[in-house]
Amino acid sequence: METKVLYTGKTHTTGGREGASQSSDEQLNIKLSSPGSSRPGTNPEQLFVAGWSACFIGALGIAASKQGIKLPAETAVDAEVDLCVTEGEYSLQARLNISLPGLDLETSKALASTSTSNLSLF
Repeated sequence: METKVLYTGKTHTTGGREGASQSSDEQLNIKLSSPGSSRPGTNPEQLFVAGWSACFIGALGIAASKQGIKLPAETAVDAEVDLCVTEGEYSLQARLNISLPGLDLETSKALASTSTSNLSLF
């Protein structure tokens, strides 16, 4: 199976968690700050879950279309990411809470399961 790259997002980041990030097309230009900081800006964890949840809604739409299901206009995903530390090693753990108003639980679970298997994050 051949993989075709549809789009490559590019950013330039300086200063790490207390820095700034800008996309190559200049549509994104943000200040970064650590979670809980009083400094202006958003933190990388918020950016990660915003992107992940948006991509997941796209994957839900593709899965629904393939199954002949109309995705509700009110479809929403609340995403959460935890920054964790265990014995000095940092990691992330994340959850997606999906809302598909008007669809029964079985259909919703099937769409979410299909979307999860079709969306790869590494």
